Amino acid sequence: MYTLFHHPFCPQSRFVRLALGEHGLDLRLVEERAWERRTAFLALNPAGTTPVLVGEGYPPIPGAGVIAEFLDETHGAGLRDRRLLPQSTAERIEVRRLMAWFNDKFFEEASAPLVTERIYKRFMSEEDGGGPPAMDVIRAATANVRYHLAYIGWLARTRNFLAGDRMSFADLAAAAHLSAIDYLGDVPWIEDEAAKAWYARIKSRPSFRPLLSEWLAGVPASRTYVDLDF
Repeated sequence: MYTLFHHPFCPQSRFVRLALGEHGLDLRLVEERAWERRTAFLALNPAGTTPVLVGEGYPPIPGAGVIAEFLDETHGAGLRDRRLLPQSTAERIEVRRLMAWFNDKFFEEASAPLVTERIYKRFMSEEDGGGPPAMDVIRAATANVRYHLAYIGWLARTRNFLAGDRMSFADLAAAAHLSAIDYLGDVPWIEDEAAKAWYARIKSRPSFRPLLSEWLAGVPASRTYVDLDF
């Protein structure tokens, strides 16, 4: 049994939940409002960011990339031909490159500002940075979504999955970030059919169901969020 300190709309936390689901691992979720900087949480991760995975016999495991590597080292072999980090060096490099693209670049340029402005700031105190959303930040982030969606579409048109022939951590990372902002209606699916078709495949997996069942009071989900045939 693992415990994940997360926020339901933290895109990187969503990636880890998908990865744990694909590995078939039991999970206890603890919601963490990282901006509150709880002393007990900072003891687990001094950086004060989600996600953090805790498992018996291991030190706290912070960060999406570190958690993914841990899961592959400890449980990856059991997935056999469904392993999320491939065997060959070249394939592993490509999966890691795309994981970083989505968990770092997409996060910084699109998913983090949109989730922060539209969701987190509702719950933050003024001292923590709460208040009305900054529309200039939202406009810049939504423009960046289009750039990233086009890149996903190009990958989906040239490969079976984003990093190659089989589904990998790269697909889960991209889908996790898209899911958080799709809830908000900030993904222009009409602009790229290949990206939309790829996302529909990933979204239909059993590991995705817990994400699609979560709702935020006062913030209704977009019409495409739970629809598997959107």
